[in-house]
Amino acid sequence: MPEGHTIHRLAADHRKRFVGTTLQVRSPQGRFADGAEQLDGQTLLDVDAWGKHLFYRWERGEILHIHLGLYGKFRPHRAPLPEPQGQVRLRAWNETHGFDLNGPNQCELIGESTRTDIVGRLGEDPLRPDADPERLWDRVRRSRAAIGRLLLDQSVVAGVGNVYRAEVLFLHGLHPERPARTLSRDEFDALWETLKRLMKLGVRYNRIITVDAAEFGKTPSRLTRDERLLVYKRAECRRCRSTIEDWELGARTIYACPTCQPLQEA
Repeated sequence: MPEGHTIHRLAADHRKRFVGTTLQVRSPQGRFADGAEQLDGQTLLDVDAWGKHLFYRWERGEILHIHLGLYGKFRPHRAPLPEPQGQVRLRAWNETHGFDLNGPNQCELIGESTRTDIVGRLGEDPLRPDADPERLWDRVRRSRAAIGRLLLDQSVVAGVGNVYRAEVLFLHGLHPERPARTLSRDEFDALWETLKRLMKLGVRYNRIITVDAAEFGKTPSRLTRDERLLVYKRAECRRCRSTIEDWELGARTIYACPTCQPLQEA
């Protein structure tokens, strides 16, 4: 499933290419035919991201809500658009650019109250300027859950997925099973700042990068897939060469170094 940096990058790209223009909208697959008919010929006013959710606002008041889920994918195009490939739920285009949307978990027209309900169930998004770390800290310091589990809970931290979870915990030497409530305020603040920094870097380069590219004598954009990460799906620790351990936590596989991330007593 795409993590928050991908969704915010999509929002930025779609704002740049489509906001303020009139869009033609179709549903080649047919499953969004009624919604496409309502949006066809309207001007797109804004595109907003919160966690893993996208919201498109249209001139007549409709909001298009998209959640990619595990299999959803956007395919960008330049005009004229090619023939649709696969099961295209949504196709939209203006005079210069377009996109196809295949396989989303959700693609629906909603109203303002429904959007409010959706975002009300989401936690703090490190990429949003209105994120409230104080509210998040209050959740963390009271939680008996493991910090590795809490980071995947979208009602607590919106947009963080399995890769960012593993990488940020490694960077701060935190064992994923450590109870969240045992973190000090300084540890929490450092964790939050790292999440913001790494996810902003992810938006900029459209990929997750957690290493210091200078250590490889490269710029971030030149890093290979194998070089970009520190612990996620790696066989050994980049720092100490210990064997990376993995197990299920929060219904996903977590990766951690037993040497660099020792589990402290509660």
